[in-house]
Amino acid sequence: MAHSRVILIAIIIVISVILIAATFIVEQHYLIVSFLFMMFTFLPFIIRFERRKVAGRELVMLAVLAAIAAVSRVPFASIPSVQPTTFVIIVTGIAFGAESGFVVGALAALVSNLFLGQGPWTPWQMYAWGMIGLSAGLLRNTWMMKRSYGRIMFGFMTGILFGWVMNLWYFVSLGEQVELATIMTYYGASLYFDLAHALSNVFFLLIFASSWIKILQRFRKKYGLLEG
Repeated sequence: MAHSRVILIAIIIVISVILIAATFIVEQHYLIVSFLFMMFTFLPFIIRFERRKVAGRELVMLAVLAAIAAVSRVPFASIPSVQPTTFVIIVTGIAFGAESGFVVGALAALVSNLFLGQGPWTPWQMYAWGMIGLSAGLLRNTWMMKRSYGRIMFGFMTGILFGWVMNLWYFVSLGEQVELATIMTYYGASLYFDLAHALSNVFFLLIFASSWIKILQRFRKKYGLLEG
């Protein structure tokens, strides 16, 4: 009965969001639609994480990993798109699961921008890095994450996709002014930065992933952290 009630509430929420979004799309309020989309994507994972019985030491572990992911971005700020943040988020997802990867990814964007500057891009970075952590966690038991070349492939693809997602916030802010030629030009101009991000992911995953994953998994097993 309770399960059916949850499904019914979820359906009502989805229909409501679709109706609200459709109204804004008709009126060409694309920026509002994008923020609604991200907000309702965040909520299920945040609510699910909040409902879990998370011990204090587990919160400390996630806070430390989020801090490492955030602070490690600062020294590389002078090299556009090159940073180990994505690497830390990926290994967190592999070691501790999808929810932990999502939380660390979202927090890393928010905290690092306290040093590098907040702006309308921050929710998009939280979304993109959160989804990378989530995807890494969902794939943690597949061949892709259990083999070095699979992790490298994942890191390269997510580096490119991160840039594509980040380009979207620029386009939705333009609204009706967006044209196909503008989109193609902008994505072409961002290709260098997307490749730099992808290749930096490959480097960090190739050199450090195996040792980091072993250490984090040892912590998880020894202290019973974030099981399930």
